[in-house]
Amino acid sequence: MISPDAARNVVGIIGNVISFGLFLAPVPTFWRICKRKDVEEFKADPYLATLLNCMLWVFYGIPVVHPNSILVVTINGIGLLVEGTYLLIFFLYSPNKKRLRMCAVLGVELVFMLAVILGVLLGAHTHEKRSMIVGILCVFFGSIMYFSPLTIMGKVIKTKSVEYMPFFLSLVCFLNGVCWTAYALIRFDIYVTIPNGLGALFGAIQLILYACYYRTTPKKTKAAKDVEMPSVVVSGTGAAAAAGGGNTGGGSISVTVER
Repeated sequence: MISPDAARNVVGIIGNVISFGLFLAPVPTFWRICKRKDVEEFKADPYLATLLNCMLWVFYGIPVVHPNSILVVTINGIGLLVEGTYLLIFFLYSPNKKRLRMCAVLGVELVFMLAVILGVLLGAHTHEKRSMIVGILCVFFGSIMYFSPLTIMGKVIKTKSVEYMPFFLSLVCFLNGVCWTAYALIRFDIYVTIPNGLGALFGAIQLILYACYYRTTPKKTKAAKDVEMPSVVVSGTGAAAAAGGGNTGGGSISVTVER
């Protein structure tokens, strides 16, 4: 019989793969930015939010804060690299006004993280206290990111169209939430369970809405649409988020989808 730790590792590895896919979802958007050498109307906010979320989860998963959470560190460490790459591209092709704003927000995030790291390591001297402080911050920011699809779901109900809520992104966000929730329940971790449980719930609602309104969505031949993807909240695990989304931060990630 498979041990709980082995099962948890298997689920965590699957969660890493799914969350990695979510981190890569905005690639078409940044390919478009690179080709046009212009960020157009895209905003850096979702990527800055996801970067902060990943930094918090990496800190949460290190042994001095929450032991036996290496899979949380791996996926969010990858997320840091991916989001950092997105922000570098955004910076290169942004006007000076947007660059200054990016630098200001990034500076605030770094100061905040430094304060959290020093405060936790110097002020809390047990794993339980450190996990609680950092975990609460992760839950707060992760839950905000998972609430971001509510605006998209409202638009679907109002227009009776799923044009701006791609099925694949909704499905992957649902699977990501389910996977990391299962990971957290095998060896109970409430700080991973809450944001990813919300992610699974909202992902399921998006799939239900898709089933309800798919037939009433106007068919279009071929048009590029900018859709919102929830930042990934990857908790102790992790993932948009944003699709609106791992493991995982509020804001939305714009993804260009060809229809």
